[in-house]
Amino acid sequence: MTATPLEEVTNPAAGWDNPLRDPRDRRLPRIAGPSGLVIFGVTGDLSRKKLMPAVYDLANRGLLPPGFSLVGFARRDWEDQDFAQVVHDAVREHSRTPFREEVWQQLSEGMRFIPGDFDDDTAFKALAQTVQDLDAARGTNGNYAFYLSVPPKFFPKVVKQLKKHGLANAPEGSWRRGVIEKPFGHDLKSARQLNAILHDVFDPEQVFRIDHYLGKETVQNILALRFANQMYEPIWNRSYVDHVQITMAEDIGIGGRAGYYDGIGAARDVIQNHLLQLMALTAMEEPIAFDAESLLTEKLKVLKSVRLPEDLGAHTVRGQYTEAWQGGAQVPGYLQEDGIDPESGTDTYAAIKVGIDNRRWAGVPFYLRTGKRLGRRVTEIAVVFQRAPHSPFDSTATEELGQNAVVIRVQPDEGMTVRFGSKVPGTSMEIRDVTMDFAYGESFTESSPEAYERLILDVLLGDANLFPRHQEVEESWKILDPIEEYWATHGRPARYASGTWGPEEADEMLARDGRSWRRP
Repeated sequence: MTATPLEEVTNPAAGWDNPLRDPRDRRLPRIAGPSGLVIFGVTGDLSRKKLMPAVYDLANRGLLPPGFSLVGFARRDWEDQDFAQVVHDAVREHSRTPFREEVWQQLSEGMRFIPGDFDDDTAFKALAQTVQDLDAARGTNGNYAFYLSVPPKFFPKVVKQLKKHGLANAPEGSWRRGVIEKPFGHDLKSARQLNAILHDVFDPEQVFRIDHYLGKETVQNILALRFANQMYEPIWNRSYVDHVQITMAEDIGIGGRAGYYDGIGAARDVIQNHLLQLMALTAMEEPIAFDAESLLTEKLKVLKSVRLPEDLGAHTVRGQYTEAWQGGAQVPGYLQEDGIDPESGTDTYAAIKVGIDNRRWAGVPFYLRTGKRLGRRVTEIAVVFQRAPHSPFDSTATEELGQNAVVIRVQPDEGMTVRFGSKVPGTSMEIRDVTMDFAYGESFTESSPEAYERLILDVLLGDANLFPRHQEVEESWKILDPIEEYWATHGRPARYASGTWGPEEADEMLARDGRSWRRP
């Protein structure tokens, strides 16, 4: 017997579409269908400060189903109520939206905790039973996402356990998804090995790699800025752009992350994922649609077109912060941090120059830099334009005029700045730089959601637009691996004082090209 159209849209196996909703209706947000989230490593900082508050904020905004379930897995001798108390405290301290008791009560009814190690078969059997029980009690319909908020060395062990105990196998009409945090390997070889392990357990389209930068409103706005407006696209090319600078600066040191950070360094931690993704979005051609496959196609074209400079010594720089006064306090250098080998060659600052060999960008350098203990916390993309080919103005009247630029601020002051020249009021024709600012906080009444809110919701919806695919990860490592190999055999990192904007060698790198770094 064939199903009627109404039966198809109300059948759980058909995707839980609401027959009263029109896909063109933008008044109501996308709401996740029946589902649950299992977090491995639920006692870590990421889970406590970001994931659990994001889950609560989604519930508070009405974007989670009434029976949504949250399962924690960690090495703690806790009962379900102990876990609920930990989530409660994390939500109270870190959630973006106000705490509401009725929301909390509904969410806490679906919370469960499984104590155990990642090689503990008994714990995974208990997890499988808990998932079944929640299906019956909460109506999760067998739909579960498994979030690996654990050190990368445990990724293979956890996914193999999920396969062994049947947790990765979705019942008929349901889905199971794996979510992993960066880093996705530490080089191309390890990334391919990790991808092979993941794809042996989950289908490639069911693996969601979290790059939280791609969940930020401002990053998504790059696409809106370029492709929804006519005024920028005609000049977004080599005929008008002089160069592009992408910066991610932090004003803090490594904190308690010595065990993770030493041996990884700034380039692997940030350039390989965050900055190359931002570069791909800035440089890509217009996709035929705003869907995962179309975005992947265009981003891959950019990453495959990247060309490294022939002289890596002249066009790449790595550095380490040293002891200095910063923010009114004396801070230790990287080699004085707890848990760091005094002979460590790990970079806390990295700057590289790359080119993109295609018709749009040939000859335009892209400068990528990141570092810890820099002047301030900021992430921005600066598209710097060429100077006017002819100026009829007297040279003394334009001495304070710089280059036009479009600066996209990813954090902390989300928005965009356009820099251009304007006449100074007065009797003489004096021209200097002025800016026009767009700020999210001032232009929209609704505050921007946290990146993890958007990304967790997209995982539950199965929307992969904002998640790097394995092809992108591997292409990014192909770009960075030659640089890391060069650094491994050529000297030690340059030194820079904490609170400054990096080593002098980085300034010299741009000065050779007749350019200078933007001061954010």
